[in-house]
Amino acid sequence: MEPAEAATETAAATGAELFNPSTYDGAGLDPESRRIMLATIEFFESRGRAELKRADHEREWYSDFLDFVKRERVFSTLLTPAAEADGDADKRWDTARICAFNEITGFYGLAYWYTWQVSILGLGPIWQSGNEAARRRAAELLDDGAIFAFGLSEREHGADIYSTDMVLTPDGDGGFTANGGKYYIGNGNEAGMVSVFGRRADVEGPDGYVFFAADSKHEAYELVQNVVNAQMYVSEFRLNDYPVSEADVLHTGPAAFEAALNTVNVGKFNLGFASIGICEHAFFEAITHAHNRVLYGRRVTDFPHVRQGFVDAYSRLAAMKLFGERAIDYFRCAGPDDRRYLLYNPITKMKVTTEGERVIDELWDIVAAKGFEKDGYFEMAARDIRGLPKLEGTVHVNMGLVLKFMPGFFFNHAAYDEIPVRRDAADDEFLFNQGSTRGLSKIQFHDWKPVYERFARIPNVARFMEQADGVRVLLETAPPTDEAQRQDLDFLLTLGELFTLVVYGQLICEQAELTGLEDDIVDQVFDTFVRDFSGFATALHGKASATEAQQAWALDHVRKPVVDAERFERVLAQVTALDGAYEMRP
Repeated sequence: MEPAEAATETAAATGAELFNPSTYDGAGLDPESRRIMLATIEFFESRGRAELKRADHEREWYSDFLDFVKRERVFSTLLTPAAEADGDADKRWDTARICAFNEITGFYGLAYWYTWQVSILGLGPIWQSGNEAARRRAAELLDDGAIFAFGLSEREHGADIYSTDMVLTPDGDGGFTANGGKYYIGNGNEAGMVSVFGRRADVEGPDGYVFFAADSKHEAYELVQNVVNAQMYVSEFRLNDYPVSEADVLHTGPAAFEAALNTVNVGKFNLGFASIGICEHAFFEAITHAHNRVLYGRRVTDFPHVRQGFVDAYSRLAAMKLFGERAIDYFRCAGPDDRRYLLYNPITKMKVTTEGERVIDELWDIVAAKGFEKDGYFEMAARDIRGLPKLEGTVHVNMGLVLKFMPGFFFNHAAYDEIPVRRDAADDEFLFNQGSTRGLSKIQFHDWKPVYERFARIPNVARFMEQADGVRVLLETAPPTDEAQRQDLDFLLTLGELFTLVVYGQLICEQAELTGLEDDIVDQVFDTFVRDFSGFATALHGKASATEAQQAWALDHVRKPVVDAERFERVLAQVTALDGAYEMRP
């Protein structure tokens, strides 16, 4: 199949439908990628739910999964850029298939996704480096089934890389001696290479930053502890007079700082797709339980609050998938002249993962005590879904980043070629050559209104448009008034939620248009958005620093969604049709 044909075929399959291992066929993927995804599903299904839960409860290191990864060349194929593939046509850094693997591993357990995720982060500084020997070494280790680690955060400073206490002292022979600790470093127990961020003792400021590769098996590498009580190993380690040769150095000076940020840009995109996978598995379990349970003489799914909860959870999950799938296209089409992905990236990390929490909460209110049972998947989902909004920068950090794009989004439009569906088998090499991390506020965006206008026939899209355009009006007529309010993060975070909804809805409309998604689902998705916007507007009204003009604006933009009982019933029928559609093998 030619790439264009593959992209067209996949476009029809990237709507709002849930990932179901029983029916998944890897349509749109090249043969090797399809084989890997299907083999991964079979690995988990053949183990069965009882073994999955036993290993989780006993916090057992997933050596069997890593054996599978090595045997099937999973990480080697999916995480080796074409430039390091040594002619292997199946190896490339392909964001679309990486996200598919995120979803599958998230579906079965966050621990399995986590070892993959932190390997991606560990590889980031290496693939961005000009150190050819280090890149070759990483490619060889991937072939050998190795995992990787990203040594950035520290116990006292978190991910505040300005304040790193990992200090490199020149040794007089062109190398360094490294001393210091790192904290919350996934895979730090077994990583073949650990990309470690530090600073030189003899150079002040950004020129002193260094990224270097360390070996977790070196005698000067002290593994202190696993800081979490879980299957994954989230390490604390110390380097004690660790010798860093010139051959170990990946980046120096400002380039080391930018490698850290650009690595996180690559890695944090994955979190939204892991959240989607968790929610999908939990949804199957929840609807099958509730739809077959009778209380007080009524089927549980006949209770009005349960019906609303399921439809809302389904709509939010559909929105998560639609936004994420369209964001992939912007990632893969990115380049020096189109950096719009830098807005859609933190929204995928922040908004999709927090929506995942809402989906699980809505389902948990329905399944109630069932969600605590030790034999079910839901127990894992309810625990693990909380972690994703807090990894790779908190929600607040990512919202602060999103706010930098707000003026450009509303007031600095540019003409771009239409972004196509990108599911072709291509290498996303730009992600390891992103360049400077500056200038975010100057990035231009395409006009957000036209795609909304093409969906204005749908009642709740039209109603949400009234609210969305109100954000532009607010910024023009009643923006943050003074320096104090411009520094009031409590106020700005709520403003950011309103802005985020506009961007979120835009890409959802784009994806719905590309996939021909039925109007009922789009209308129900925007039913939730109208309510969410009204909630955030009410919160803005109540902020301590809100001015009278801002309060008036907030109340003026509270709306009730357009109610359509027949549409609701049609969507609910799609939800209840999922009863028994999937259950993991025992």
